[in-house]
Amino acid sequence: MAAPRLVGEWWFRDGLLAFFFFLHVFYSAAGREEGAVTVEFDVRPGGMVHSFSKSLKDYECTFTYAAQGGTNEQWQMSVGVSEDSSLFSCSVWRPQGKSYLFFTQFEAKVKGAKIEYGMAFSAAAARGQNDVPLKEEEFHVTETAVSHKEGKFRSELSKLVIVAKTAHDEL
Repeated sequence: MAAPRLVGEWWFRDGLLAFFFFLHVFYSAAGREEGAVTVEFDVRPGGMVHSFSKSLKDYECTFTYAAQGGTNEQWQMSVGVSEDSSLFSCSVWRPQGKSYLFFTQFEAKVKGAKIEYGMAFSAAAARGQNDVPLKEEEFHVTETAVSHKEGKFRSELSKLVIVAKTAHDEL
């Protein structure tokens, strides 16, 4: 099992990030538009590069990919900003769990914030199953993106999670 990728300060621990992600999804599901938004989109096979973006306040998340096989799959993107505007989160996932598409590339990129935590999964939690993280050698995390590693990525992707620190300053 791959360890989550942390970039930056040591005090950002998995528990805090998982809690923020849970709150983000909860508020999004509750329809609290000002702090989080979830939208559906189709992931389309065919080998062409496609992108889907969602903005919230001063921040944006873009998921870019190319995939082969099967038919369109319905995915979701959820973006959120913490109450104090210090964190921006972006999650991209297939609600049904495992994707049956063969991904040749992927990148989730954020604008307006620097990534503190990024993780990619070959299967998303669904129907009593747990998330299955990609192996560490399959993807990399920079200050602005989580993306596949050329020649190492095994073409399975079902979920991406990013939590980024904003440039928000207290007055």
